[in-house]
Amino acid sequence: MTPSESLPEPREGFVLTHFITSKDIRRSSAFYRDVLGGEIVQEGEKGEPSIVKLANSWILINVGGGPTDDKPDVVLDVPTDPKRTSSFLNVRVADIQACYEAWRKRGATFLTPPKQHAYEKRCYMRDPDGYLIEVGQTTAELH
Repeated sequence: MTPSESLPEPREGFVLTHFITSKDIRRSSAFYRDVLGGEIVQEGEKGEPSIVKLANSWILINVGGGPTDDKPDVVLDVPTDPKRTSSFLNVRVADIQACYEAWRKRGATFLTPPKQHAYEKRCYMRDPDGYLIEVGQTTAELH
């Protein structure tokens, strides 16, 4: 993979990345690499983000902080209450049972095993900083 393909640097249009704040950048990067199979394409030091290529997307991981001149009233921090969230990463998979078993063996902590819902099977896990990650597999045709 060339550097232009491994980093989120579009030549035209845009790409979508997901930024998370972490207490320990290396620990979080290792989780997305070792558990979910991502590739660390940039390893950050203090104040520098790590970037993990995960399938066809990227996770940017950095320490908290702020405000900054371009977000003057915003402070970045890790989740403080695991029972409350306003967003989560959604990972769509071809075989949820295989992913559940493999990722659990690699250290993922799931809230429940996969459960069947109207059009999908899904389950949720948490990353080392407590971010919620949905894992889902479509099981019926959506109209």
